[in-house]
Amino acid sequence: MLTRSSEVIVIGGGVNGLAAATRLAREGARVTLLETAAQTGGAMAARGAAGDMPLAHLTPGLDPRVAKGMALETRGLRFHAPLRDTALDLGGDHRTVAGGLASGADAAAWATLHQRLMRFASVLAPFRAMAPPRLKGGGNDWGALMRHGLGLRAIGAREFRELLRMVLINAADVAEDELNDPLLQGLMAHDATQGAWLGPRSPNSLILYLNRLAMGAQMRLPVGGMGSVAKAMTEAATAAGVTIRLGARVAQIETLEGRVTGVVLDDGARLLADHVVSAISPKATFLDLIGPRGLETGLLRATRDIRARGATARLTLRLNAAPNFRGADLQSRMVIAPSVNAVEEAWNPVKYGEVPKRPVMEIVIPTATEPELAPDGGHVLSALVQCAPHDPAKPKAAKTAMLKATMRVLEDYAPGLGEMVSATHFLMPWEIEAEYGLSNWHHAELSVEQMLFNRPNHATAQYATPIAGLWLGSAGSHPGGGITGAAGWNAAGAIIRGKAV
Repeated sequence: MLTRSSEVIVIGGGVNGLAAATRLAREGARVTLLETAAQTGGAMAARGAAGDMPLAHLTPGLDPRVAKGMALETRGLRFHAPLRDTALDLGGDHRTVAGGLASGADAAAWATLHQRLMRFASVLAPFRAMAPPRLKGGGNDWGALMRHGLGLRAIGAREFRELLRMVLINAADVAEDELNDPLLQGLMAHDATQGAWLGPRSPNSLILYLNRLAMGAQMRLPVGGMGSVAKAMTEAATAAGVTIRLGARVAQIETLEGRVTGVVLDDGARLLADHVVSAISPKATFLDLIGPRGLETGLLRATRDIRARGATARLTLRLNAAPNFRGADLQSRMVIAPSVNAVEEAWNPVKYGEVPKRPVMEIVIPTATEPELAPDGGHVLSALVQCAPHDPAKPKAAKTAMLKATMRVLEDYAPGLGEMVSATHFLMPWEIEAEYGLSNWHHAELSVEQMLFNRPNHATAQYATPIAGLWLGSAGSHPGGGITGAAGWNAAGAIIRGKAV
């Protein structure tokens, strides 16, 4: 159990590590945060590998508990107005979407579907703020479960049955059953599968869309870029008393008789601790830092079975002029996903280690909103590209082909863009893993079989692990990724309540 004299080490200085460290320090623990990179922020921090841009370029909004608990607004953190979505059309007949409001002939159908899905998302959202329940054994927060259960009951028996049905089906079926506009169907299919290892016709893909809506219906761009979130959170952690050590790579988590004793850094330095919170990949935590010999056979097998394949590539283009996406609003979040089939066809080759002919993607031009982000007077195009092979037979050739396919699609939608490019930075999934430690956008694939009490696996689903004093608090734990800080905040809460296995 956490005491005011507890020594806590947090591994990883991304959004979840900063959230966990700050909450624990405010409870009186002596917290040291260890970050391998030269700056905190993880995917929020600008790095040369991504063209001096952060890996993550948008957020659905920080978890309200994190924003309030870390007093981030008092540290100057601000957000621009929620971004509208623009579903790009090759002929310039784009669709604009802002929550439940959409342009085009399918506006009413979109509003009706959005309202219903948001209602489902709203009753699921409270479960993101608590440890997932265990199917048997102790450790459940029965009070919270009862409150949230009443929320489910409040939607009525018919809607509850419909929620259960939708949780088990794919996003493509819902999009095509409820909408007629291919652009709106494609937008929904894209957003349901972004960062995931599945396509819109894959079973259970709709639950990922509901999870996305539970975080926020519209994405946000922080004033000053994503780095401003990292800066404010780092200041809050320091003010709470967290000691931050940069360039500190953990080589081993040490244990004795089934309990954590501390960590060893790659320079040989040994740091003692009562608790270690890992805000990095669960697989890396157990297989690399503990090692197979330190794991019980069942936990070792369960850890190896965690699926963590990434299918997202990251593109940054430096442009000497503003691109023209056939009249689209450059201050919106632009999505190239012209239909459900287009998203599915971008996914299908990746299952076999191949590159799609026409990737789909999310595009942001942050300099259209804040020109100061490009001091040379040009623009920056930032894109998350789906789908990229995770482990192709010929990585160099796959990267070349993927970049060519991506640029070809961009040129189709924004003629002349290629001539504006002054610098290109492109990362494939294995490069993202090497640079950021993210084998998957969520540290572990977000799928129905790796959610709630199975995230990342049953033995570690409530943040505690079978190794006393070792806790998991990354996006690989419930409720998953997105720049929210929810998993780290939840993990710190579990430590404070002393709910060790």
